[in-house]
Amino acid sequence: MTASPPANPWLSWRYVESNWGDLTVAVEQHVSLTAQTIAIATLIALPLAVLAHGRPRVAALVLGVSGVLYTIPALALFAILAPFTGIGRTTVLIGLVAYALLVLVRNVLVGLEGVDPEVRDAARGLGYGPVRMLLTVELPNALPAIVVGLRLATVSTVALVTIGIVVGFGGLGQLMFRGFNSSYRAEIMTATLLTVAIAVVADVLILLAGRLATPWTRSVRAG
Repeated sequence: MTASPPANPWLSWRYVESNWGDLTVAVEQHVSLTAQTIAIATLIALPLAVLAHGRPRVAALVLGVSGVLYTIPALALFAILAPFTGIGRTTVLIGLVAYALLVLVRNVLVGLEGVDPEVRDAARGLGYGPVRMLLTVELPNALPAIVVGLRLATVSTVALVTIGIVVGFGGLGQLMFRGFNSSYRAEIMTATLLTVAIAVVADVLILLAGRLATPWTRSVRAG
């Protein structure tokens, strides 16, 4: 009598218990890469958008360059970077920042350009200079658009981190890749569900933070 093949389920709590250490490390790596990517991309995108605001030629150049970077396939971008930045975290981080820039720059620009001209005129009438205008009038009014950009960039980055496995640093992507090589369904599904969970939690946290930072938008909706 031929023995039946061992079960290979898509969901297995036994796999989670047996590989808790690997899962914890992979999740920490995934979250860390995502957080660093969004932080660095935001620090680059904000000044670029401010510089491009009100300058159509500069805006076209900034959006054009970031758009070109965004269209490069991830595998190709990592392959281009690897000879210069090595195999590992740095290469993945640079690639992820390049992909997040277009979304962030575009949304910051949309937010700045959407500020009501009458609000700017009122601020100028009160003696606001360019820097004070930017920090206390334009950026606060642009926050809803910036939050949308942060949400989009974060969710897409969570997904893209998995591709970093091609240069040896892909967070949960490492478990997915290992699962594909061994045809271990539980490993693939667990890593996939954890990736989705990270994206959902990050999106909700940014949404809540955005609502706390823009209480006037709730008043407008209520009105």
